[in-house]
Amino acid sequence: MIEYRDAVPGDGQELAAMARGCFTDTFATLYSPENLAMFLDRAFGPAGLPSQIGDPAFTIRLATDAGHIVGFAKIGPNALPFPQAEDANAVELYQLYVAGTHHGDGVGPALLDWAIGAARGFGADTLALSVYVDNHRAKRFYERYGFVDVGRYDFPVGDQIDEDRLMVLAL
Repeated sequence: MIEYRDAVPGDGQELAAMARGCFTDTFATLYSPENLAMFLDRAFGPAGLPSQIGDPAFTIRLATDAGHIVGFAKIGPNALPFPQAEDANAVELYQLYVAGTHHGDGVGPALLDWAIGAARGFGADTLALSVYVDNHRAKRFYERYGFVDVGRYDFPVGDQIDEDRLMVLAL
């Protein structure tokens, strides 16, 4: 049975390992080992995701199955340069990852519902995210919720720059 709760500092290592695994399973073939290692360390190393647990700027929600993390969503202050970003009161969905073993179990929708509700609770009028241009499954998922593609975003993975799509949802 999937349970949902907020992350606590003690979750840092397991959460980082889960996030590394999801990113690697989905995208590792796109990058050199050096660029992948550089990204994983920056995003999920000690100064990355684990350090954001408990940071008041970020909120991280976990999905667990039998006590193990199988998904998470992280929201925080918007840093994406989407059109009208300066005029919006936006929250950014930094990550929404679900372990492949739990695709189709409703974890992704539950976490996105939480992110939308939390952003509204913070008084945001926009939820923004970026998604890899060729991650068609994720793009379709966000489009079903009403997210709209508003432009290109250059996303660095080590020394490699990928094209992401900026997507926003009016709340």
